[in-house]
Amino acid sequence: MKYRPFELERWQSVYEHQVELNLTESGVHPLLVSELLELAGEERDFLDQVRLEYSPAHGSDDLREKIAALYPDTTEASVVVTTGGAEANYSACLHLMEPGVPVAVMLPNYMQVPGIVENSGGTTLPFYLVRKDGWQPDLNQLKGCLDKGAKLILVTNPNNPTGSILTETSVSEILILAEQYGAWILADEVYRGAELSGPETPSFWGQSERVVVTNSMSKAYGMPGLRLGWVLTSPESVHSVWGRKDYTTITPNPLSDALACLALDSETRPKVLQRTKDILNSNFEILGSWLDSQDNRFSYRRPSAGAMCYARYNTPINSIAFAEFVRTEKSLLIAPGDHFGVDGYLRLGYGIPADRLELALARLEEAFDDVEGKIQAGHP
Repeated sequence: MKYRPFELERWQSVYEHQVELNLTESGVHPLLVSELLELAGEERDFLDQVRLEYSPAHGSDDLREKIAALYPDTTEASVVVTTGGAEANYSACLHLMEPGVPVAVMLPNYMQVPGIVENSGGTTLPFYLVRKDGWQPDLNQLKGCLDKGAKLILVTNPNNPTGSILTETSVSEILILAEQYGAWILADEVYRGAELSGPETPSFWGQSERVVVTNSMSKAYGMPGLRLGWVLTSPESVHSVWGRKDYTTITPNPLSDALACLALDSETRPKVLQRTKDILNSNFEILGSWLDSQDNRFSYRRPSAGAMCYARYNTPINSIAFAEFVRTEKSLLIAPGDHFGVDGYLRLGYGIPADRLELALARLEEAFDDVEGKIQAGHP
């Protein structure tokens, strides 16, 4: 069976606990359980009465109701709870793919779904976000993908790795094209709620009957360790999505279900998201100032959401080769642009504690100085 490695996750899984500093994470520094309990006004013994049983396989009624409440005119009948956003994307993708039919993929992007498609024997057709347009999609390219037969469109909004948010016009045009060609939209919205400023990004959910949405507790909420996500789909399709989990994890962790219920409570959720926004805005001042101090070494657009900045660098070296040098020589992990489908960039995560962010950026500057010195000296 064909196997295309998921390069970013291989890179992180193998090395993130073997380096001293890590700039590959695109979420904020994770919450402690005690911090969540304090935000929710719960006692420290809250989890003592959670039974370690098989919880409801598609999520508890309480959790699915709280998730549904995040979207207009939605009930728990449209919600399938998954083990993380990865399983949400996996289940939704398998539900939507058609044999022999290509998938239109927004690039740059988190490359899980393209890997699933290709490992399943399918093909992907790229359409690109355009940097000079504020990382908005080339809609002519998307139309070209649909002309070639694509019946599924992958979007990530807010986008990973650029941190951009689709404009109302871009969303509208994608929806119109999907309707014209009878295509489905799979919208990964895991960074929704992690905006640095302004309102929460509007969801694709509810804007067309041919939309499936995924999300999780990992990024905007700062709780990746819960390994809890969800899929929104029509009530008629819930069992098709839910049934894919029978081959993977079967059921969410009851501890995660209980803690997610706390976090998504209507009084607690705003507090959790405000913590995220505070970290993003405070830490981007550090990252932005550092990037601006680098004598035109970088060009970048300020991200609108997520703890990540997709910075283009001018040093003539492949991004994976540079990331390997940084890992081995500086004990620092960075995410190369090649892992998102576009070389010449680095995705710099800035959600870690401020003191560690400053130390990591100092090491990254040293690495660029070292590599540029070798290039100038004529060494490969």
